[in-house]
Amino acid sequence: MPKLSNRLPKYCKLKEYAVVYLHGKIHYLGDYGSPESKTAYARLVAENGANPACYLPKAEEGVSIVELTVAFLDHVKITQGDSGYTPCHIIVRDFLLRLYGKDTPVDEFKPSCLKLVRSEMVQSRRFCRNTVNRNTQRIVSIFEWGVENEFVLETTWRALTAVKSLPEGAPGTFDHPEREDVPDSVIKATLHYMPPVLQAMVKVQRLTGMRPSEVFNMRVGEIDRHSDPDIWLYRLPHHKTEKKTKRKKVVPLGKPEQELIAPYLEGKRPEEAVFSPRTAMAERNVIKRANRKTKITPSQAARNVARAAQPPKHAEFYNRYSYWTLAGHCTKNSSPAMRRQIKRTGGRNVYTVRQ
Repeated sequence: MPKLSNRLPKYCKLKEYAVVYLHGKIHYLGDYGSPESKTAYARLVAENGANPACYLPKAEEGVSIVELTVAFLDHVKITQGDSGYTPCHIIVRDFLLRLYGKDTPVDEFKPSCLKLVRSEMVQSRRFCRNTVNRNTQRIVSIFEWGVENEFVLETTWRALTAVKSLPEGAPGTFDHPEREDVPDSVIKATLHYMPPVLQAMVKVQRLTGMRPSEVFNMRVGEIDRHSDPDIWLYRLPHHKTEKKTKRKKVVPLGKPEQELIAPYLEGKRPEEAVFSPRTAMAERNVIKRANRKTKITPSQAARNVARAAQPPKHAEFYNRYSYWTLAGHCTKNSSPAMRRQIKRTGGRNVYTVRQ
């Protein structure tokens, strides 16, 4: 099984020629070491980086599943980043290529093959039924992308779309229990252990009923403070149900929410985050400095000056992982009974608010 990576093609020598080995083919660039060959190499690298599939053979020339998946993963890495690349890479590496690697042509992958891969996912017990269905659709999307780029025949992809999702109660599958709302008593008891930024985020989410992503992606410029003197309007640029509702979402922010948000709007540009990890770390450092019992040494003061001149290492925005990771860290300082309650009502994310 090939190693799935995003390496640059190497500039090689074959007799007196400069060549690049890419997707199992030799691409001649001219005389080895000549300026023309290096220009051709730079162009090939740029074209392959912009569209990794541009040097793949076409469907009529015969494309293997390995070639298709490697090109697709390179494309996802460029267009979607790690969030889209990682789940696809796991499914391709651990299931699809393990069963249909080597030289299996893409047009020999039939619905029965897709069902076999899905059966392996079910038997592995690594995924619940909904995740198995999502992973199956990810495999189908690989072949759909292959049709778009003329590496797979349309009939192959259309046959795979006929495979229906696993229904509830399908043999060998399991479903996770539905998460419950976190009781207010647990939230209030946990707030004491959170830094001020997270306290404000949790309170705003609890008051408005917003989703976690809508809170930590809030930007200064998305809050309309002038249309109504009493109510601010948080105008989301996009939201989860936008395709179904066909309209933009607007969240009204009353006086309690305004009091929580206002301190984090001062001195920020419209594109900056309202609630930022950088602000949270600055608040944390202020608290630690206030509670410090020993004097700051000259060497430490010099290091602080050097660090102040460097760009911040922390992200501008929270994401779902940093949000619930900090929640888990805060709950570690709480009582065992509270941790058990949080585990029963939603795992690590004590900020979940159901709508």
